[in-house]
Amino acid sequence: MSKTTPLFDLIKKSGAQYVDLRFTDPRGKLQHLTHHVDTIDDNAVENGLIFDGSSIAGWKAINESDMVLKLDVDTAAMDPFYAEPTVTVYCDIYDPITNKPYSRCPRSVARRAEEYLIESGLGTKAYFGPEAEFFVFDHVTFENKPTHTFFKLESMESPSNSGNDCLEGNTKGGYFSVNPEDNAQDLRTEMLSVIKQMGVPVEKHHHEVATAQHKLGIKFASLLKCADNMQIFKYVVRNVAAMYGKTATFMPKPIFGDNGSGMHVHQSLWKDDSPLFSGKEYGGLSKLGLYYVGGIIKHARALNALTNPSTNSYKRLVPGYEAPVLLAYSSRNRSASCRIPFATNPKAKRIEVRFPDPLANPYLAFAAMMMAGLDGIENKIEPGAPSDKDLYHLPKEELAKVPMVCGSLKQAIEALEKDHDFLLKGNVFTMDMINSYLDLKREEWDRFRLAPHPVEFDLYYSA
Repeated sequence: MSKTTPLFDLIKKSGAQYVDLRFTDPRGKLQHLTHHVDTIDDNAVENGLIFDGSSIAGWKAINESDMVLKLDVDTAAMDPFYAEPTVTVYCDIYDPITNKPYSRCPRSVARRAEEYLIESGLGTKAYFGPEAEFFVFDHVTFENKPTHTFFKLESMESPSNSGNDCLEGNTKGGYFSVNPEDNAQDLRTEMLSVIKQMGVPVEKHHHEVATAQHKLGIKFASLLKCADNMQIFKYVVRNVAAMYGKTATFMPKPIFGDNGSGMHVHQSLWKDDSPLFSGKEYGGLSKLGLYYVGGIIKHARALNALTNPSTNSYKRLVPGYEAPVLLAYSSRNRSASCRIPFATNPKAKRIEVRFPDPLANPYLAFAAMMMAGLDGIENKIEPGAPSDKDLYHLPKEELAKVPMVCGSLKQAIEALEKDHDFLLKGNVFTMDMINSYLDLKREEWDRFRLAPHPVEFDLYYSA
């Protein structure tokens, strides 16, 4: 049977005339180019398709722009938003000279992480289950110029609309609210339905705590598959919002003074059919599971550069607003950055890492967290004593003893510069990849820190 059968079967069944080749850049942005079906055959799948990678941030220079897209035929799905029937396929990036995976390709990093887990002998499968939050606004405008800068968010849920003559959604929607206060029920339902239509197993949806904030639940999957699913998740959310005449963002903190969006990531390791995190230690974890937590906590500040990759990320990671800023672990306590959810079935035993946010590149973030956890297992890193108190209301003297996540993108950059050896094991990440990623983050930090801010005018213009 041809290895391209899943792709060709879908093309034949759907009558598609186009194949959309999708890949992800280092920042996590989905990219694509569209080929007519006449160009897609067994040879194209076997050897890949050449494209120009010089314009992708953090990739090849103009003098070595040719790169190869290798189609993963098992990811073929129909795109529900295109006018012409179009099959989508996720791709890995290869170097045309060496014919090996390109070290800066995020999807290749995630694939290599799965391979390393098997090579390590510590497990055969890593499962991830992200819970990503996002905002949907009715209208957004912003501009940054040397002499003027602004942003304006408009939502019928905004408290600024509380005096309007409107029966639906003219106040902050609130956690688990029902309609008419929750005016986005049908919007979220359509998002979840379309995500399922594209092949992603789904669970639930609801309004979140903040104004215009929402959550969709998808089921757990293996590391690489889950990262693919998150890219589909984001793609569908943005496109369905646009169809409703709205706009969606995965910025963690677009609204000052309100809760931000996180991406809590559930994760577990398995060896064949055996769950490795289930045991008789604290919270029902195994010793191996506790070591995994120890690795996450030890490397958390370096992980921040990948799990919280924006300047805006650190406007969410501040005390208050239910943000998981303290590097502690606990059973069921949601104020800890690492939580051990309650589970009656050993197969459901997992840990939940709560500090990541939805701007993270899922391929890099999932791979990095697993590598940190494996380092904890390999080196038997104890996570310390659990924290069952409400960490948000600790006395100052106790609070001072608990380590914290980074407070800025600059701190996260510096942490990754110092602590990255755990990522290099098995060539999962390479120094070339890490350095190119850090260069992108330094550019973002410099642009942010050098730009005058409206708050500065408010504070200092007339001082």
